[in-house]
Amino acid sequence: MGDVLMQLATASAVPREFAFHRNDFEKVRSTLMSKAGIRLADSKDGMVYSRLSRRLRALNIDSFSQYLRLVESSSAEQEQFINALTTNLTSFFREAHHFDALAKYLHEHPDTHTIWCAASSTGEEPYSIAMVVAEVFGSYKPPISIIASDIDSNVLAKARRGVYSYSSIEKLSQSRKQQFFHRGKGTNVGKVKVVDELRDMVTFRQINLQQVHWGFKQRVNVIFCRNVMIYFDKDTQLKLLARMVDLLPENGMYVAGHSENFNLQTHLVRPMGKTIYRPVK
Repeated sequence: MGDVLMQLATASAVPREFAFHRNDFEKVRSTLMSKAGIRLADSKDGMVYSRLSRRLRALNIDSFSQYLRLVESSSAEQEQFINALTTNLTSFFREAHHFDALAKYLHEHPDTHTIWCAASSTGEEPYSIAMVVAEVFGSYKPPISIIASDIDSNVLAKARRGVYSYSSIEKLSQSRKQQFFHRGKGTNVGKVKVVDELRDMVTFRQINLQQVHWGFKQRVNVIFCRNVMIYFDKDTQLKLLARMVDLLPENGMYVAGHSENFNLQTHLVRPMGKTIYRPVK
């Protein structure tokens, strides 16, 4: 037991490749908050070091302070900085009850014209939305625009390609697999690609939710903004929710994530299902 404890102590004392002090972490936190409105918990210092140290190596930079000066002066590196620190966890038809609710909403509101997926990540969520829309309308050319956005340009590039591992669709029904995906052959065995007709239903945009204008010229009927608000402080959450509610018509639908609860924000929304809300107008 003594030898094991000694090994653990020695392993924990291994020096880092780059000096990373508390003030570096605080500067990263304040920069991410100012650029993207994202709040990093105290416990994320290890994650920050691991992800940003890759940028230091790639740029041949010796210190975090030098790197953070670059972030301040370079819009291109600001994008890389945000890309590195945003977390993207998603899957097809994650929280399946939301997609059942979407199908029901579309049947009840056939005049729906715009759906916004406000955190598209690598594309599984907006393509799941597109599958539901295609099924409800029986067409790949429904009278609905699906806008999918994310702050991370890297995940948007993957989303636009629409290529995934076969394991990512294993839980889908056989009919959905056959209708909406091509299976890879040869060097692409083990992969699937979203069919072009479904990809064409989704328009991907890079949107920072903190930016003044989101680019919508008309109301949005349905907004999926799932598991995004948890990365913002309370004031930012309420400001963003108010802006999104303002985009919705009286009969619109706002879909939140499983860890987000706006039941107390009765001046903005009222519950219409599990983490699903209708705007208060």
